[in-house]
Amino acid sequence: MSGITPAYQNTIVTDDQKREDLLNIINRYENIPGSLITVLSHAQRMFGYLPTEILYDISSGLKTPLSIVMGVVTFYSYFSTTPKGKYTIKVCKGTACHVKGNKDVLQAIQNRLKITDGETTEDLKFSLETVSCLGACALAPVMMINDEYHGKLTAQKVNEILNQLVEN
Repeated sequence: MSGITPAYQNTIVTDDQKREDLLNIINRYENIPGSLITVLSHAQRMFGYLPTEILYDISSGLKTPLSIVMGVVTFYSYFSTTPKGKYTIKVCKGTACHVKGNKDVLQAIQNRLKITDGETTEDLKFSLETVSCLGACALAPVMMINDEYHGKLTAQKVNEILNQLVEN
């Protein structure tokens, strides 16, 4: 390592190996111009979100002002500074899904999980997001849970799917 010291010694990140791996990635990219998004993407995949102390580490390691790092993180919706649930539910709000009843799908999820768009359940099991399009119009209305598509949804089908996940 080239001597990056974590900006926060008392970190809330409990997985020291992940953090060490990220510091190695930062070191690998520290002298490569334009590598900020690449490093942020690695960090997001590793931790599931971008904790503050990790953003400080990235800023320090890439010798990039924290304001620039935060500007990138807040500009791109892919990045999150809050923990996400084990299951990320994305509900399509595109035209085909809208016409076929995505509002009923979204309402069923909100009623069952007691969260709204952009929120995560207190137990960190579910996060809910609405997205412009999932690219699966033939399955409308459609949602994605992590990387799995669920289509031709009704409120009843949504509840059946969520019931299976709640039990896991």
